[in-house]
Amino acid sequence: MYVTTPSLPGGTRAVPATVIGLGIVSLVTDASAEMVTAILPLYLVYGLGLGYLQLGLLDGLYTGATALLRLGGGHLADRWGRPKAVAVAGYGISALTKLAFPLVGASAAGIGATIAADRVGKGIRTAPRDAMITAATPPETLGRAFGVHRALDTAGALIGPLIAFALITLVAGGYDTVFVTSFCLGAIAVLILIFFVDVPGARPAVPIAVREGVRLLLRPELRRICLAAGLLGLLTVGDMFLFLAVQRSAGLPSELLPLLPLGTALTFMVAAIPVGRLADRLGRRRVFLAGHALLIGAYGFVAVGGAGWWVAGAALLLHGIFYAATDGVLMAQAGPLLPAELRASGLAVVQTVQALARSLGAVGFGFAAQAFALTWAFTGYAVALAAALGLLTLRAAR
Repeated sequence: MYVTTPSLPGGTRAVPATVIGLGIVSLVTDASAEMVTAILPLYLVYGLGLGYLQLGLLDGLYTGATALLRLGGGHLADRWGRPKAVAVAGYGISALTKLAFPLVGASAAGIGATIAADRVGKGIRTAPRDAMITAATPPETLGRAFGVHRALDTAGALIGPLIAFALITLVAGGYDTVFVTSFCLGAIAVLILIFFVDVPGARPAVPIAVREGVRLLLRPELRRICLAAGLLGLLTVGDMFLFLAVQRSAGLPSELLPLLPLGTALTFMVAAIPVGRLADRLGRRRVFLAGHALLIGAYGFVAVGGAGWWVAGAALLLHGIFYAATDGVLMAQAGPLLPAELRASGLAVVQTVQALARSLGAVGFGFAAQAFALTWAFTGYAVALAAALGLLTLRAAR
């Protein structure tokens, strides 16, 4: 089954219903997740008084706790031939963890364990979900399909902080209310996935020899993708740090910190489909690298600083386009290179390399910010990212 989505002027293009259904599941789930994510920097820095190093460690945990579980989720989806069932388990785990936040209170260790459990759920579900999108979509339109999915996903990221901000502002004891509401939305997303998302072309499990599987997953094309994703991931600052730096460099009140993710989310949502189409036409690797060039600009605005919303707006605009040019585009680049029986496992390998690299990058940034100050840390990461991007661009030109 296909449904139509807006295309370039003069027509519409068909997008598989599976992609739309998974996009709606992601929309509701992201609304649930971003309610919590939006208040975490405010809660951790201004509520618990954590320093940059502690924030870096938690940010690295938030990014990296999904890494190895992605491999497990991808392997199980391929081995059983049931990516939807594995995705349901992952979404369910993430929903349940939201109820743990009120129980752990102000314990940094408890918060870290809860974040890790939530990221376990995300790690399990991500590769099977992206494998379902790849299986349901013709290869030549994968960039647009992932763009549609990411646009719906990001609509949830736009809604979540608004709900969180309203609850924190209007409800006494708003933090606990945010966590319970987040759980309810996560549970709704699981039900939508179970009852309303079909997976066309679902196949029976096909055992494959380990040696053969490793050989297929170590092909040069996939190694190049992993190298680029890993190197650039090491120099990608975590979202919590970026939003905190934007708030401070622009001189905005701390109460507005939960609203800053809206700038990134709105830009990502608007840009995801056109940038995905552009990647289909111009080449997904080119667009992926260009997205990181825009991220250097975002770092620059944060490092230079300046009072006013224009600094925050420019940094968040570039940050949102960066996500539109890299998140789904990377999966669209890797998906067609993988055989069907190893698709989820192969996508999990790419995602794991990127997640581990970003986790290490977040911890490293925390050390740098603690030692040299936030603006100097962003300056250093911008220079290093520019050097890495230049190296990869030269390598691609050979």
